[in-house]
Amino acid sequence: AEEEFRSLFNGKDLTGWDGNPELWSVEDGCITGTTTGPKQLTYNQFLIWRGGVLKNFELRAKIKQSGNNSGIQYRSRELPDIGKWSVGGYQCDVHPSTLNNAMVYEEKGRGIIVRNGQSMVIDAQGASWLVAQRDPVEADVSEWHEYTIVARGNHLIHKIDGQVTIDLVDHDESKRSLSGILAFQIHRGPAMKIQVKDVMLKELPDGGVVAFDQAALPDGAKKLETKKRSPRRKNPKKKPPAADQTTQ
Repeated sequence: AEEEFRSLFNGKDLTGWDGNPELWSVEDGCITGTTTGPKQLTYNQFLIWRGGVLKNFELRAKIKQSGNNSGIQYRSRELPDIGKWSVGGYQCDVHPSTLNNAMVYEEKGRGIIVRNGQSMVIDAQGASWLVAQRDPVEADVSEWHEYTIVARGNHLIHKIDGQVTIDLVDHDESKRSLSGILAFQIHRGPAMKIQVKDVMLKELPDGGVVAFDQAALPDGAKKLETKKRSPRRKNPKKKPPAADQTTQ
């Protein structure tokens, strides 16, 4: 029921949220994050909700962004070894590329897990099984769209404007997360701007973790091969860069 949702943003200030004041403010009644260019940040930073820990929930937020990409972190954790306001974990991407928009990306973890248009199962050994594929949901991220995250146990669903982008069941106990913090991302690199409004949360009952049973995989499920990176060849005769060259 709609009355079970509560607002996490008062529309006036960042009470209840914690982030770099040089990046985050309230503009036109919206949470607003901006960067000025590649030299400003050395790592991705986040605006963290300090109102509690998310377990099972449904979250809705209206978002628009330009200049780079962003995302909604959930069931995540802070990474102080990287820097203040650094966060890792599940992310619902807000990305100009259709296949990456509202996908599941694991920040500082497994990277891309499931893309827009896919339903995926990750088994207990960490192997990915593609169980369904459909046309990705298209959206211009420079315009307002509502992003929805539904998390019940190890089952995750993302939506854009009510249309499902991904469906994931994560059985990898060593890497999945069943609880953690909520945060919005501002990305290092090109100058960018993200705005967020109507941040609504409904907490769901605990439980819902399902066990993996390979026999329950639908007919046609495809096990995806993990691409292995080729080892770099050492070249002992390679000269070091000249003093006036820069390296990254």
